[in-house]
Amino acid sequence: MWEWFTNFLTMVLAGIQGIVGDWGLAVIILTFIIRLILTPLMNHSTKSTARMQVMQPKLQEIQERYADDPTRQSEEMRKAYADMHFNPIGGCLPIFLQMPIFFGLFSVIKQVPADASFFGILPSIAKSCADMVALGDWVAAAPYILFDVLFGVLTFIPMVLNNFAAQDSAQKSQTMTMGVVMSIMMLWFGWSVPSAVLLYYVTSSTWQVIQQKLITSKVMEKARADAEAEAANRPVEVDVVRREKKPRPHKKD
Repeated sequence: MWEWFTNFLTMVLAGIQGIVGDWGLAVIILTFIIRLILTPLMNHSTKSTARMQVMQPKLQEIQERYADDPTRQSEEMRKAYADMHFNPIGGCLPIFLQMPIFFGLFSVIKQVPADASFFGILPSIAKSCADMVALGDWVAAAPYILFDVLFGVLTFIPMVLNNFAAQDSAQKSQTMTMGVVMSIMMLWFGWSVPSAVLLYYVTSSTWQVIQQKLITSKVMEKARADAEAEAANRPVEVDVVRREKKPRPHKKD
């Protein structure tokens, strides 16, 4: 199955290259096609995130109220998700769908010509930063290093944009710390991967940042407003505990 997928991806990439005449540009166009296909799922993921933000106070209340009863807590959490039509997996689906393509490029890049370039900026999209630095030609290695830096920066920017929507200061601090750590990890990872993978990720992340600024924020605002209106119209549930009837005391003779 995996071999079929990588062969199909190679065929598509080669077909695009045959039209545009450049392998690096073919990777960029392939990325655009994939992001266009995933746009409806990304919008659905955004709506799920907005609903999750609206649900957060209720979920915290459930966790505190039933802290000593894990079974009841799980039951109430499932009920809250069902009431708000929220699917926790829905928010992660676009990422899961991109992962095979991201890792498939490692196999695809082995099947392209050794001199497959990106308009001469990257003489070989099969080589990595580490490969170019090892050659000792820092001028030729500079564009590869630049793409690796962009790889790290574009990992950090979406987290910063998401951080603006966070209300809790502790959550903001945690997100920023996580963003810095992830960026450093991506810089380290990107140093040794083929530049075609960097080109794919940089293009995909640039698309995500633009989409987040122009489309995602509007979709999230509308989804949050709809979720808040839906929650406000839902009747408040009150747990009623009936008192146990005790026998009336009788007068002694």
